[in-house]
Amino acid sequence: MPLALLALAIGAFGIGTTEFVIMGLLPEVASDYGVSIPTAGFLVTGYALGVMFGAPLMTVLGTKVTRKRMLMLLMGLFIVGNLLSALAPAFSVMLAGRVVASLAHGAFFGIGSVVAADLVAPHKKAGAIAMMFTGLTIANVVGVPLGTLVGQSVGWRVTFAVVAVLGVVGLAGVAKLVPDVPKAEGVRLRHELAAFKNVQVLLAMAMTVLGFGGVFAAITYIAPMMTHVAGFADGSVTWLLVLFGLGMVGGNLVGGRFADRALMPMLYISLGALAVVLALFTLTADNKIASAVTIFLIGALGFATVPPLQKRVLDHAHGAPTLASAVNIGAFNLGNALSAWLGGVVIAAGFGYTAPNWVGAALAAAALVLALVSAALERRDGAPGEAVAGSTPVEQPVEQPAAVAHR
Repeated sequence: MPLALLALAIGAFGIGTTEFVIMGLLPEVASDYGVSIPTAGFLVTGYALGVMFGAPLMTVLGTKVTRKRMLMLLMGLFIVGNLLSALAPAFSVMLAGRVVASLAHGAFFGIGSVVAADLVAPHKKAGAIAMMFTGLTIANVVGVPLGTLVGQSVGWRVTFAVVAVLGVVGLAGVAKLVPDVPKAEGVRLRHELAAFKNVQVLLAMAMTVLGFGGVFAAITYIAPMMTHVAGFADGSVTWLLVLFGLGMVGGNLVGGRFADRALMPMLYISLGALAVVLALFTLTADNKIASAVTIFLIGALGFATVPPLQKRVLDHAHGAPTLASAVNIGAFNLGNALSAWLGGVVIAAGFGYTAPNWVGAALAAAALVLALVSAALERRDGAPGEAVAGSTPVEQPVEQPAAVAHR
């Protein structure tokens, strides 16, 4: 694997840390600002919505520069957002900082996925994407637990200041290691938009929203769920997040390995098992050992869907994949925002801290249904990788090498 993938993984590590660390710090942030836990949950929802809207916006704004330069600019925006969160005097200002940081998220992973896929041979594409996302998963094993521990020990503001420093390291890594490939000629915004005429691209994005949304329905409220229901001490949330992160690392590697071999069966298994495990979490949440095992499985099954879903979008948007790739990252976070909001609704309605698990199970089951529909349509219409509807003759010759590279 090229060394440039390490630079992308470093950036992903910083972004993953800031995305997930807030979940372990919700009680501290809520107490500091004098707001409720469901209100503090808007820090998750706001970040996710920022990713969703920022992914296409930043990708379109970056069409005039090389991918390397855009990745560097995105890391700069990430640094500013985390510094704003660390220094925020009011909850609204912190929320604004979260949104600013989130604007870099979707475009970084979207553009980074395309760059990673272009760096390796055709049979290693999903593995290269998984390698970049390894930074995100390792963040949940190292960055998030340490950030949670620091936040609970010396203050959550210190955590976000440290995350800003991680952004500086990521920026330096991209500047040093990622090759500065000239911007492709001949493919313009209308070519990128043509990918969204393909129903398979839209179905894959819908699977992304629902499938990973199921994970966030439960994990957003893991701190109050584990302390109030399972009986864990506040400090134990750190190690529960380590388990979740270890599951994500394993699931990401498995998903990347099998996405090139049996993509749709991988999605059937992971989404179906995820729905079952989330439903069972309602029952296992009051037992310390069972809940810990369940948290690991949610991380593994949830992230096993990430490389296959990202690969599926690129398979069907192969003529002009950059915008579709970024928008699919936004779709992950749309699912996060939807599920975090729904989880807060059922808690506020008095159904208890385990109620979001049922929300997550329903979302994952819906994603499985869409996967089955997508496969049925594909069998009817032909194999993946056909020209995107609406593509122009200019598009294919210019991007054909990249098309082969994108799985």
